[in-house]
Amino acid sequence: MEKITQGHHGSLSLDMVQDNISKLKQLFPELITEDASGAKIDVDVLKELVGYQVIDGDKERYNFTWHGKAAARRLAQTPSTGTLRPCKEESKNWDTTQNLFIEGDNLEVLKLLQKSYHKKVKMIYIDPPYNTGREFIYPDNFSDNIKNYLELTGQIGKEGQKLSANPETSGRYHSNWLNMMLPRLRLARNLLNDEGVIFISIDDHEVTNLRRLCDEVFGEENFIASVIWQKVFSPKNSAKYLSEDHDYILIYSKVADIWRPTLLPRSQEMIGRYSNPDNDPRGVWASSDLCARNFYGEGTYSVTCPSGRVIPSPPQGSYWRVSKQNFDKMDDENRLWWGEDGNNMPRMKRFLSEVKGGVVPQTLWKYQDVGHTQEAKKELIEFVEFENTINVLNSVKPTRLLRHALKIGSTADQEDIILDFFSGSAPLAHAVIAQNAEDGGKRKFILVQIPEPLKIEEEKVKTIADLGKSRIRNAGDKIVHKNQEKEGIENLDIGFKVFKLDSSNIKPWDADFDNVEDMIAAADDSLKKDRSADDVLYEILLKYGLDLTLPIEEHILAGKTVHNIGNGALMICLDDEITLDVVNAIGGLKKELQPEVMRVVFKDAGFADPVVKTNAIQVLKQFGIDDVKSI
Repeated sequence: MEKITQGHHGSLSLDMVQDNISKLKQLFPELITEDASGAKIDVDVLKELVGYQVIDGDKERYNFTWHGKAAARRLAQTPSTGTLRPCKEESKNWDTTQNLFIEGDNLEVLKLLQKSYHKKVKMIYIDPPYNTGREFIYPDNFSDNIKNYLELTGQIGKEGQKLSANPETSGRYHSNWLNMMLPRLRLARNLLNDEGVIFISIDDHEVTNLRRLCDEVFGEENFIASVIWQKVFSPKNSAKYLSEDHDYILIYSKVADIWRPTLLPRSQEMIGRYSNPDNDPRGVWASSDLCARNFYGEGTYSVTCPSGRVIPSPPQGSYWRVSKQNFDKMDDENRLWWGEDGNNMPRMKRFLSEVKGGVVPQTLWKYQDVGHTQEAKKELIEFVEFENTINVLNSVKPTRLLRHALKIGSTADQEDIILDFFSGSAPLAHAVIAQNAEDGGKRKFILVQIPEPLKIEEEKVKTIADLGKSRIRNAGDKIVHKNQEKEGIENLDIGFKVFKLDSSNIKPWDADFDNVEDMIAAADDSLKKDRSADDVLYEILLKYGLDLTLPIEEHILAGKTVHNIGNGALMICLDDEITLDVVNAIGGLKKELQPEVMRVVFKDAGFADPVVKTNAIQVLKQFGIDDVKSI
């Protein structure tokens, strides 16, 4: 029976380096060689396979680099030694919700999500620090980022360290920000499916660097647009130079050849432009100009109006958009409008029933359509449990802005997963719930936020993560109340499961040669004493790459609790004194549920005696269960 362990360098998160080597091996088996330390890449073979199209040592080439870039890239590939511990008491609708709120350092959380959510996310929206010199910039620790996170947030040690900003006086002002963003974007890209898209809010401080960084991470061929968001409705007269009225939203797809934006619904004003003055049986239509200024060789000819007036040619400097043959065909099919008296310049009839099912999104987002910063702050005040929040966060986004992005980047009829790993006060979760209420969507959100202390004293809400949880609770209830007459509103998912980043539930093996006997005795139980069965249960789900919102059913078999995940895909028993009666009962469930594959996990120290442990594997094999592990 293979044992799941947590060594000093071990981890339950995906090993990115080994994963990359495996992918290369699938493409080019001859690329992989081995020595005493394991599988390696033969660079000479790589050169041959790609026709020597590799970068040499010449430094004079187009390049985007900064101090610490190589280390930041390696950091993305270093597995996490942490886990996510469930926190049911801070959650809402734990047993039914498909939404996640994860409290922790987003770098480590993204690593832990690599198996369970690889290529499963449809849309990412993030509002990272703009690097104005005032915001907290995540201080990653290359040796032990979990310990670093716990110290920063005061979970170990006395007071915790100060979460520092990144002032412009820093000699590595831009480098620090880029080193923070690079590994997070690389990990985020792995979570996007091939039809996925990412929206990133930013301002002038780092938009240039972010664009170049995203070109590298996502590929410049996958750049979609740089959106201008008009964030204020009046100029700032206190501005030193010019009033800054806009922010940017950079949009990159995972695969531009596959991704297409969802068309936006037409407004009533747009629909009102269509009419049917000639009672055309094809329905309402709007006319459009039949002339163009671009030269068209077949676009110069005379036409005769229904009134008999001859128009010898298009207006000077313009051309008919279609050839004479196509013009006559359109006229025969009553697709031209000559005016009420049949004497006007011809115009093309565009029928509402024949145009696209919506409006192509534009790159200018006006505050009238998507909201502004003042609206965002008013929303925050309305949906949290305490007052005086107007200056709590430097940057808050209105839900109308995020709903606009959701309409473009997700679809109502799919169970799209929407991720935000700089979630702040959780406006994205608010927007997801509101948009689902409007269009009956089934979108699900995953939010990640570090518990950064708030700048005000408040008994219930002490961190930005607390602020976000408070907002989601209140927003969900208010949205349901507002839409209480709407059919199906009772099925709206307004809950969320809270998980918190922590060190692994499995004890690390750190041999103390002065006290070997005690170390060996303690190793009989590999789980930490202060951890619950639920803690271990969800760490195993992460290990197997299973969705953290999967329903978990409990069975009592021979007096012991067995957790059934995914209708028999994974069975976990963490009780003590396990006998063969329990093992046989699990085999019986395999027959009853008939999953394609069943995997079973026990606690290593949970068997009644060594004989049971040895025989358990053979018994389960008789039931067709080959994947049996202990933890």
